[in-house]
Amino acid sequence: MKIVKNVGPKDKKIRLFLAFLFFVLSFLIPGLKVLFLILALVLFITSILGFCGLYTLLGINTCKRS
Repeated sequence: MKIVKNVGPKDKKIRLFLAFLFFVLSFLIPGLKVLFLILALVLFITSILGFCGLYTLLGINTCKRS
């Protein structure tokens, strides 16, 4: 099964920024640490892979086709 990229360059940058933000927030708000770390990890992985499963389910593709 081939994973088709559906996360474009702008989307990747936004996801990386949000991943960093949630990572920092996990240390500032200890009660939500686990939630923020999970969100940061998911955003980071989807940014690196260029694939988002939720986008596939919703039929969204921010990656330009060549």
